[in-house]
Amino acid sequence: MTMSMWSKFLQKLWPILMVLVLMVSCARPPEPPPVVPVPVIEEPGIVKEPVVEEDVPTLQPVTWQDVSGWQEDDPGLALGAFLKSCNALRWRAEWQSSCQQAAEMERATGDEVRQFFERNFVPHQARQSDGSAEGLMTGYYVPDLKGSRYASSEYPYPLYRRPDDLLTIELNDVYPDLGDYRLRGRLDGHRVIPYWDRGGIDSYDRPLAGQELFWVADPVELFFLHIQGSGRILLDNGESVMVNYADQNGHPYRSIGSYLLDRGIMERHEMSMQNIRKWASNNPQEVTALLNQNPSYVFFRELDSAVNSPPGALGVPLTPGRSLAVDRRYLPLGAPVFVETSWPNSDQPLRRLMIAQDTGGAIKGRIRGDFFWGMGDAAGEKAGRMKQAAKFWVLLPKTNEEQK
Repeated sequence: MTMSMWSKFLQKLWPILMVLVLMVSCARPPEPPPVVPVPVIEEPGIVKEPVVEEDVPTLQPVTWQDVSGWQEDDPGLALGAFLKSCNALRWRAEWQSSCQQAAEMERATGDEVRQFFERNFVPHQARQSDGSAEGLMTGYYVPDLKGSRYASSEYPYPLYRRPDDLLTIELNDVYPDLGDYRLRGRLDGHRVIPYWDRGGIDSYDRPLAGQELFWVADPVELFFLHIQGSGRILLDNGESVMVNYADQNGHPYRSIGSYLLDRGIMERHEMSMQNIRKWASNNPQEVTALLNQNPSYVFFRELDSAVNSPPGALGVPLTPGRSLAVDRRYLPLGAPVFVETSWPNSDQPLRRLMIAQDTGGAIKGRIRGDFFWGMGDAAGEKAGRMKQAAKFWVLLPKTNEEQK
């Protein structure tokens, strides 16, 4: 289909598309672009949500002395993660110089790496719209799930690839004023309708039968794999296969934790991935209803056997303890971010240089981060208990004038 034919097709479907926008609750008036560069890599979700123009800029330049804890961390431990970012950033003029210099520093000491960042970057403190500097840090990881390539009584729950009938409609092809709005749906005869939600996909009708990648043992673990976006499937023959986010059904993410809080099943201080698992184990008859509170559904792809760490939204492999998921509407992917937070379920300070290399459906806000802990159960223990206050300083390359 040519661009002209596609435009005419979308123009005819415009009234239906607007109804679809309202049905999935993602329509908003066109709004101004963000105040920081927006990467082209897409994140899970329905649309790229525009940033609302606010009085206080998100990123405000400060001095290195204002970066709390900067001297306490060894930034050399983040250099490898930054070099991975450079695989995506090196074609952008503002990043070329720093990436070229970083490539020559693989054997540098921590102090030399610190001087490199101080010489080439300006720290910018992230601020909320009211001017405050505190936000929220959670954690994520790569879970291990026992599974098979074939359905059985032991492995009855399917992990799906991207469905053949999933449509992605870019509305800005016809209406540029809508920015980067996109819809996901499917055809029903000659109508475009919303794609099935979680309850529909997992119903007895099984509309996606035949499009399974793997089958796993536990529906709750599968649900958390959807939340994490990547995982390892441990097969009976001893093989392990990495799977990674491929697409999403277009419905908004909703927290099952909020559902448990609203029903009074848990108190806020009790809320953790571990406690949700425990509750589900003790209440198996309510698991389906709980999981269906989140209509969002993620589809996966199988990665090459040589991949030992999944790629984030930037398209580069994540580094445990140094990769950070952020809201790209406010913080640019690929940039170094110095974080001040605390260890999971603790007040022990955690201050380190990280790299913004990923996004997430639940990671929304100016000062909102998801700390990548790595792979397996040990990483999951930390990730599942992390819900800490945080401050961010984003390091942006100096301009030519600033370098003089």
